[in-house]
Amino acid sequence: MVDAPNDTLSVESRALLALWAVPGLGPRAMELLGERYAKGFAPLLHLPVGEWVEEAPLSEPVRALLRPVRTLERVAARVLERCEETGIRLAFKGQPAYPELLGGVADAPPLLFYRGTPLAPRRRIAMVGSRHPEQGFLPFARAFARQVAEEGVGIVSGAAVGVDRACHLGALDAHAETWAFVGSALDQLDPAQSQLAPALLEGGGMLFSELPPGVRASKSSFPRRNRLISGASDAVLVLRAGKKSGSLHTAEAALKQGRSVLALPGDVRNATAEGCNELIFQGRARLCRGKEDVWTAIGAKVGIAVPPGDGAVLEGVSAEAKAAYQMLERVPRGYDEVLVRSRLSPAALSSALSELELNGLAVQLPGRLYERV
Repeated sequence: MVDAPNDTLSVESRALLALWAVPGLGPRAMELLGERYAKGFAPLLHLPVGEWVEEAPLSEPVRALLRPVRTLERVAARVLERCEETGIRLAFKGQPAYPELLGGVADAPPLLFYRGTPLAPRRRIAMVGSRHPEQGFLPFARAFARQVAEEGVGIVSGAAVGVDRACHLGALDAHAETWAFVGSALDQLDPAQSQLAPALLEGGGMLFSELPPGVRASKSSFPRRNRLISGASDAVLVLRAGKKSGSLHTAEAALKQGRSVLALPGDVRNATAEGCNELIFQGRARLCRGKEDVWTAIGAKVGIAVPPGDGAVLEGVSAEAKAAYQMLERVPRGYDEVLVRSRLSPAALSSALSELELNGLAVQLPGRLYERV
């Protein structure tokens, strides 16, 4: 599920990349350009910018930025060079690495910059919250995220200090997949994000940004980033939010996108829970009482517990094999389906299934189907 290397992009993709890298050219402007150049942007790649920029449906500030540029190819080359230097890859809408749910959002970016390796599709919950919740809340948030993720649910957040970071770490504790959408380019992470990134990537997670290399975070980039967090998720859970918390922007984006919103209630005297309580009071968010409410909201199929008496059967096998056994039934299940439901990485699951076969606890059928014995 890995997209084509950056250096094999088509002419159309290179032209699209160059346009997207121009400051001020957002999704709406790209949509207008698409209407103007209905046959595609490829003819613009090598054409001198001066020959088409004045007739293009662009704002004057964007035209001013483009006029000094000779061709879009030069812009694309510079962006791709920087991506190569920093290990950043590209995912265009419709490609495997581009979150499928996000692709259906009205103002979704035409492409994303990312680091990490795409895995099998799964249900995902965005878990967001304050950078500075009340004392003692972050360990709870981490443990709660771990509990949610243990059933194979992906955790999406913004990699910010506080609740976001705790949720990413909770997913990693469960060996589950976690995605982070940041408000800067991937080569301009802040110190806290830079510290989190290696662990996130080593744990099978992914980092996403709609911003090309070199762009630093700004006050406007974070609210815009929040629509990506909600758009890439099946639902949004606000764990902690003050009255003016940025997490409320994510909830608002989710509601506009037709996503379910949940909120964790807090003490009425707790200012960092005021936003959550208000969402629930207004009927804009469901009350979240525990992990089961999250699973219900996103339609996750939770794992099947080992029936009483199977404990003796599983003696002597690894913890990974026991976890994989819980995901199997006495009807064939495809490998991808088992992977989505498990909390294991692809490598760990393959090893666990082989161990179960060797111990006579599972059988592999044609088509990479597995069945519990």
